[in-house]
Amino acid sequence: MAGADKALIIIPTYNEIQNISRIIEEIFKSEPRIHILILDDSSPDGTADAVKSIMKSNRNIHLIERPGKMGLGSAYITGFKFALEKGYEYIFEMDADFSHNPAEIPNFLKAIQENDMVLGSRYIKGVNVVNWPLKRLLLSYYANMYTRLVTGMPVRDATGGFKCFRRKVLENIDFSKISSNGYAFQIELTFKAWRKGFKIYEIPIIFIDRVFGESKLSGKIMWEAFFLVWRLRIAALFNKQ
Repeated sequence: MAGADKALIIIPTYNEIQNISRIIEEIFKSEPRIHILILDDSSPDGTADAVKSIMKSNRNIHLIERPGKMGLGSAYITGFKFALEKGYEYIFEMDADFSHNPAEIPNFLKAIQENDMVLGSRYIKGVNVVNWPLKRLLLSYYANMYTRLVTGMPVRDATGGFKCFRRKVLENIDFSKISSNGYAFQIELTFKAWRKGFKIYEIPIIFIDRVFGESKLSGKIMWEAFFLVWRLRIAALFNKQ
């Protein structure tokens, strides 16, 4: 796939020892030339050690170890800065728990050739979510409707975390002005890209809930997202990015 050797997949981890080796293996099956950056928040289960072991035989894997649980948003910002510094042209966000299928990577690389930002959408063709409790599914679905209504952003899955950016998108976002750190980070980042006029495109994906490990979702994270959309809307009214 064109551009694969210039692409970096950023994967934040915390206690993903049951998934990390397998997800790396499947990513390289999907696209052998791609690079991977693992950002581990000092997982006590040895996730970083597993990555170091794999790195001995694969130079396309990189690891940044952070001193503790510092949040999803700050992990991605650290990864973005690494990607820009190292000259990558295409930068992915992806989860370690197989909720994002590595087989979709070529579809993202194809779509990004004609777009600035590609989002993997669970809701662009009906509801493509597997193994979620009904309560969580409804919460996610209506949260995205709420986000679209309040912000005016024409995106059906603003909270999803499977994304690909052209580097110019990230170069034009001031990371110091991003205030969210949980899953609201996904909304804020997409909103800022949209407000700057970048071309955003959604492709359908099937989201499969994790089998191993524990979800990082919490009530605090959900409330952060709930209030964020109004702050974004108000900032937009005053033309603040």
